[in-house]
Amino acid sequence: MFSFKVDEEISIELLQQHHKEELYELIETNREYLRKWLLWVDKRKSAKDFEPIIPIWLRNFADNNGFDAGIRYNGKLVGMIGLHYIEWKNSSTSIGYFLSEKVQGQGIITRSVSSLLNYLFDTLNINRVEIQCALNNHKSIAIPERLGFFKEGIKRDGQWLYDHYEDLVTYSLLSKDWNNN
Repeated sequence: MFSFKVDEEISIELLQQHHKEELYELIETNREYLRKWLLWVDKRKSAKDFEPIIPIWLRNFADNNGFDAGIRYNGKLVGMIGLHYIEWKNSSTSIGYFLSEKVQGQGIITRSVSSLLNYLFDTLNINRVEIQCALNNHKSIAIPERLGFFKEGIKRDGQWLYDHYEDLVTYSLLSKDWNNN
């Protein structure tokens, strides 16, 4: 099963059915915080709601078509990171992530994304990686900016979120940019 160690405190691992309770607890504990930016949060009302989703995540990984994985900080599930669809013809993908509100400000997402970028560029030979964030989600935007992504532009009203539209900002990073750092 896909799992790798980011550093002494952080690891990334594929989630399986036996993780559904732990994942639900993470969502439930952070529901109000995550709901500000993630439309799917209200659809997860129990651990059972993850039963049909986890096999899709595992199938995507098996098909070499991205993944959704848990982020563990000192052994505790504190967030998720994922590769959306990998477009092999153009050697590109996009990264998404979320983190428990209680552990923010410790560099967990920055270190996780940085480690994932090394994997994408050095092992999978991906050329282009995107990160899209809500324009008003300043904590999320800080990640690509901190890691040297190029701000490509703003997609006005790019996402419907419950009762309003959010503008989305798109960032990209090319392999040659990362390898020159």
